[in-house]
Amino acid sequence: MSESSAIGSTIAAIATAIVPQQGSVGIIRVSGSEALSVARTLFHAPGHQIWETHRILYGYIRHPKTQELVDEALLLIMKAPRSYTREDVVEFHCHGGIIPCQQVLNLCLEAGARLAQPGEFTLRAFLNGRLDLTQAESIADLVGAKSDTAARAALVGLQGKLADPIRQLRTRCLDILAEIEARIDFEEDLPPLDEAEIVGSLKHVLADLSSILTTADRGELLRNGLKAAIVGRPNVGKSSLLNAWSRSDRAIVTDLPGTTRDLVESQLAVGGIPIQVLDTAGIRETEDKVEKIGVERSRSAAKNADLILLVIDARSGWTAADAEIYEEVKSRPIILIINKIDLVDEGALAKLCGCNIASINYPENLSTIVPTAAAFDRGINELETAIIKTVNSGTVMAENLEFTINQRHAAALTKALISLENCLKAIGDELPLDFWTIDLRGVIQALGEVTGEGVTESVLDRIFSRFCIGK
Repeated sequence: MSESSAIGSTIAAIATAIVPQQGSVGIIRVSGSEALSVARTLFHAPGHQIWETHRILYGYIRHPKTQELVDEALLLIMKAPRSYTREDVVEFHCHGGIIPCQQVLNLCLEAGARLAQPGEFTLRAFLNGRLDLTQAESIADLVGAKSDTAARAALVGLQGKLADPIRQLRTRCLDILAEIEARIDFEEDLPPLDEAEIVGSLKHVLADLSSILTTADRGELLRNGLKAAIVGRPNVGKSSLLNAWSRSDRAIVTDLPGTTRDLVESQLAVGGIPIQVLDTAGIRETEDKVEKIGVERSRSAAKNADLILLVIDARSGWTAADAEIYEEVKSRPIILIINKIDLVDEGALAKLCGCNIASINYPENLSTIVPTAAAFDRGINELETAIIKTVNSGTVMAENLEFTINQRHAAALTKALISLENCLKAIGDELPLDFWTIDLRGVIQALGEVTGEGVTESVLDRIFSRFCIGK
């Protein structure tokens, strides 16, 4: 989508999700110079209602040629620049069914608007200076948030708390660049450059950039979540664990081995992190063709999982079959779940879960062990605590972050970091000032890419293509 196509024409789209028999209100948004004209063509407001900005009118949408009634609706008027796009915007608030919404949209298109491309409303808000690029991306993150924590992080970005420190770093680098270039152009008229002060300032920028980059993994977790696979032998209680954890009967539970033939998925949130939990078929050798397919899918899911929840039966402890499964998944982070503790006595359980784990031949690196009785909802809270600790044990979950960055931000900031390190090296190697400015300009350009200053059209296309059409 080019900038020229994004500005100038009047666009329209359905701005709300339309689900048959489930949505009471549907909104058709129109933005552009002809938005009010489209509204006046289609909307009939009875009485003496005033058509002015930020006023809601009540009335009817009629076909402009036949005057056939299409819907009873509300009309919201927002004149430029006090609108989301900083253009004239009108919204038809119709009944939420797909038919009335589609009919109203078609009438808008017949009246002169064109169908908006994905993310085009937000793109216009960016191009018209209503939002910077980080705020625009935060809108997409907020719409797609899979947990309360992810939504809060998106709101922080929407408030500009990521863009502000980036702009401050960029301004600091621009000031330093101006100092250096002034010495190049007017060396005889100015005092000598304070090299130590320049190096100190650049090192401060480097430290701040490094600190911001540490939030990348956290942001990725909040946006995309964690994929956890429940694996183990048949009939150790994997499906019961999923049902207890998700508080549903997603998986079929019987005493027969091989009941689960395919992957069963549940979406959960633990500690603010969305988790996609996959209940897999019991891994074993089998001649049943259908079960064999399920076992292969289980192995594939385990290979692609971020976290393995390896379930064993408390009655049998660690078996040779468990060891074989462990060998297949040991490259991933693992939490060992000892299920069915309700079926063993306290002494046996103490032996299984006590400190002397080596005596029952557990692999040494299985340090996180959670006893559960899934059939009675016991151990679920402890499992969630163990998951949080496992995630926090790495560098991906620093707590109380003011903001998080996404992959695009991380790539741009990494470029800035490399250019900054090259600049410091050029200073250390006593290279001419011109060499300093080359790398410093690279820092400034990369930082500008984050907020949208100097960003290319191809980058904008890539960013806004993942938005929904009505946004």
